[in-house]
Amino acid sequence: MSVATDPPLDVATIVAAAPLIRGKSKEIWRLGDHRCLVRLIPSLSSFTYDRHDLFAGTEVLRLDFFEMAARRLQQAGVPVAFEDRVGPDLYIADYCPGPPFEVIVKNVATGSTTRKYPDLFREGHRFAHPVVKFDYRVDPEDQPIAEDYVREAGCDAAAMKALALETNRVLRAWLAPRDLHDFCLIFGTDRHGRLGVVSEISPDAMRLKGPDGGSLDKDLFRRGGSREDILTVWTRLVRELRAA
Repeated sequence: MSVATDPPLDVATIVAAAPLIRGKSKEIWRLGDHRCLVRLIPSLSSFTYDRHDLFAGTEVLRLDFFEMAARRLQQAGVPVAFEDRVGPDLYIADYCPGPPFEVIVKNVATGSTTRKYPDLFREGHRFAHPVVKFDYRVDPEDQPIAEDYVREAGCDAAAMKALALETNRVLRAWLAPRDLHDFCLIFGTDRHGRLGVVSEISPDAMRLKGPDGGSLDKDLFRRGGSREDILTVWTRLVRELRAA
């Protein structure tokens, strides 16, 4: 999306004020009409495993990963709201309000696929073609929703699906030889009406396995891993990606 050209911000003054939005994983402050400041919260949460915690340091590693992922996608022509990092856990982005839908790309049957559709696919089944599904974002757990509903709500479901698949292609190539099982995205539109990725892309929002099959993602948390366990694995992942 657009490239930041404005003068440096007084970040300390901005974050001293109440954010416009405070979610489970981030806080957002508006910067004029078209941009915003985002601060990641060191939260990890799993509805399925009923585990919710704050692990200091994970927010920095999530942003380390997201910064690299955003640049890769932008270089490949995929619009991403991320503009510039301005602190360990802070970044500037286009302000792109999005609809209440999440788009999930599945390369492998795991997680909600095997939980919600038992006996349809075995755990670890590799799809011949990536599966794209839509969820309606609602507490306490997002709910699957038919693509037709998304379209009737005024969204271009076909464009969202196409952009999700292109994101999948770029991420899989970048992350290889690691195996990207699935990930989720939120889309929004910028001031020019252009569709793009507005959500964080990080190990907190995907299932990513190492060449040895080990978890490099939030499954570490889901399965009871400690803060130190997660920091160790994510630090190594970020270091390897930077060195590639």
